[in-house]
Amino acid sequence: MPIANPREYLADIAAVLRTYWPENRTVNIVCHGHSVPSGYFATPMVDTFNAYPHLLHRGLKHRFPYAVVNVIVTAIGGESSPSGAARFAEEVLCHRPDVLTIDYGLNDRGVGLEAARAAWVQMIEQALERNVKVLLLTPTPDVTQEPDAPPEEQWPLRQHAAQIRALAAEYGVGLVDSLAAFARYQREVGELSDLMSWINHPNRAGHELVARELLRWFPAA
Repeated sequence: MPIANPREYLADIAAVLRTYWPENRTVNIVCHGHSVPSGYFATPMVDTFNAYPHLLHRGLKHRFPYAVVNVIVTAIGGESSPSGAARFAEEVLCHRPDVLTIDYGLNDRGVGLEAARAAWVQMIEQALERNVKVLLLTPTPDVTQEPDAPPEEQWPLRQHAAQIRALAAEYGVGLVDSLAAFARYQREVGELSDLMSWINHPNRAGHELVARELLRWFPAA
């Protein structure tokens, strides 16, 4: 099964976002994961309003001015996907998301590919059973891993990113390839340091890059 098409996968959600009162309804987007969606910049600083969930919210409201949108962050700094999966039903699905983003690749290096895959599969399947649209995010970079190499060449991150891409294809859900986007910036624009606030946390510019990739999934028309 191919990865979902960005112009089509969330078309029904985008149609709701374009609808205005009294025919509209609230759309819930849940951002699940670790410290990056939590808003951690230079630890222990949490810069919520410059992190990609908030930037996504602002971008959606600019694109869909009549929409009622909640962007709910269920991420926890330092967490990996097995812990995220353990609390998924109680703390994520309880929000009745229309769209769910999952971002654990950076921390999943600590649990390994097999355990990470099992946790991601559990969350994806539970979400799809509830008819939730799912967007999987590959990891943002960690400058301590082969810092002179482009992000897609950083070995553990590359392994987890490849697994996340494969899961998106296996389940036919959306893919937000953050790692590839950071690598593209390095090839075409500037240095990785332009995008980082900490060794493994993006700055505002890095979060903007992720938010732009997310917004591709919400067509304006």
